[in-house]
Amino acid sequence: MIRITRRHFVMAAAALPLAACGNGINGNGASTIDARVASTLDFMYDTYPGTTDLRDKAAGVLVMPLVTEAGLGLGGSFGRGALQVGGTTVDYYSATSGSAGLQIGAQQYSHVLFFMTESALADFRSSMGWAAGANLQYVAADQGEILRAETITSLAPVIAVVFAQSGLRIGATLEGTKYTRIIP
Repeated sequence: MIRITRRHFVMAAAALPLAACGNGINGNGASTIDARVASTLDFMYDTYPGTTDLRDKAAGVLVMPLVTEAGLGLGGSFGRGALQVGGTTVDYYSATSGSAGLQIGAQQYSHVLFFMTESALADFRSSMGWAAGANLQYVAADQGEILRAETITSLAPVIAVVFAQSGLRIGATLEGTKYTRIIP
């Protein structure tokens, strides 16, 4: 029989919150994210030259270099990235989503949010970061379609570009994504 004393209980209770406090300060998480963001942006601008128009007009850009998503009935995704204003990283974010519906498969992709107005950028930075949507989707390996900033699309306050998909995910889902500011 295991005997737990008050001293052991108090020590375990004190250690548990401290174990969860690993926030990565003085780690190399920020430099890793910055390198992935730079590589992702280079790839996007080279592969889809029309996105440079979005970059030039945007007040800020949120880059998620790698988002991994999987689902079988219930699903989820996770990725980490950076918010850049004027080409300089100002914050780091994680993107987490959950989904429910008829779905099966797994995929990885990159996505970039272009904040086309200062107010959209300010709203994002001061909000809880929730975005939700319903969609019917079929995602397969990237076919290299041409992305360009159309006149109608560039009037939107936030433009999402999803590219470099790999994997296969099929289904109709209702999902929500939360962007959370992090310290890498």
